[in-house]
Amino acid sequence: MNNIHQYWVYILSNKTRSVLYIGVTNNLYKRFIEHKTGIIPGFTSKYKCHYLVYFEEYHDINEAIAREKELKGWTRYKKEKLIRNNNPSLKNLAQEMNWE
Repeated sequence: MNNIHQYWVYILSNKTRSVLYIGVTNNLYKRFIEHKTGIIPGFTSKYKCHYLVYFEEYHDINEAIAREKELKGWTRYKKEKLIRNNNPSLKNLAQEMNWE
């Protein structure tokens, strides 16, 4: 039996890339669709954070949660630098994965 678990820390943004949202999930595709369709009320639906600009994969939920908390504590500048180092053009990674 395969006991490998997958968890993702992800960052969503809005169309103008002026808002950042950081979350953690065990199903990145499902969670992205939930945010994109607005079925989750709150910050991401209010600010239309429908663009996946960054994600990291983990196999331990505790590590993923710790990383999420770490990123949330960073300055905006540091978050943007992390995103741009991995996604310089701030493209919607969901399109790259054919989720849209």
